[in-house]
Amino acid sequence: MKHAAKGSTHGQEQEEGAVEAEPAESVVKEPAPDTGAVVAPAEAEEKPQVDELATLRQELQQTKAKECEYLDGWQRARAELANARKRFQREQEQAYTNARADILRRLLPIVDDFERAFDKLPDSPSDAGANEASVAGVDQTGLSWIAGIRLIQRSFLSLLEQEGVAPIVVDGQCFDPSIHEAVTHEPSTEVPEGFIIGEMRRGYKMGDRVLQPSMVRVSSGPPAEPKPETNVEPAAETAGTEQS
Repeated sequence: MKHAAKGSTHGQEQEEGAVEAEPAESVVKEPAPDTGAVVAPAEAEEKPQVDELATLRQELQQTKAKECEYLDGWQRARAELANARKRFQREQEQAYTNARADILRRLLPIVDDFERAFDKLPDSPSDAGANEASVAGVDQTGLSWIAGIRLIQRSFLSLLEQEGVAPIVVDGQCFDPSIHEAVTHEPSTEVPEGFIIGEMRRGYKMGDRVLQPSMVRVSSGPPAEPKPETNVEPAAETAGTEQS
């Protein structure tokens, strides 16, 4: 009887253990309560944002590097342009100075001729009509003073001609304000209106460029004819004559 009771008791214990094991398995299999905190998706979203920020920082650094490079190149180009302008200005001024010096150097012999001519100034230039065709130089024996002055004038005009300078022709020309300067307008029966009567100062031009306009007298046409005077007696005198 005791063995049967023990056996039954042991069987009951096994059944109770089996009964207790079943709730443990059911607890493990139950899903965890939903608290709303999702860990894995948050980490997945944070990583792309960090990568994008790093990319923007890298692009910003590259842009700043290019900006510094462009600024340095612009400053260099600006400095080179300023130096080129200064160099061109210096060369232009130097060329202008050299041209002036060359012209003045060629004028110095003519100035020397004037000085020698005035050193030999005669008391009375009676030999003004000397033959100038045989004149070869200012210092030649028998050279008249006036002939020497005319020779210097020809030398000076020859120098101007070599430089392309020519006098402006005014004889028989119509007045042109681009090359002439009218001093007076005078009536003339011989010269048509608008034409030049005479020259008061010679003008010169170099090619198409006017160096000095000619001062001229311009004709305003024939003078106006005076109106004939009519002798008309006053009406009072005529009436008195009739009454008498």
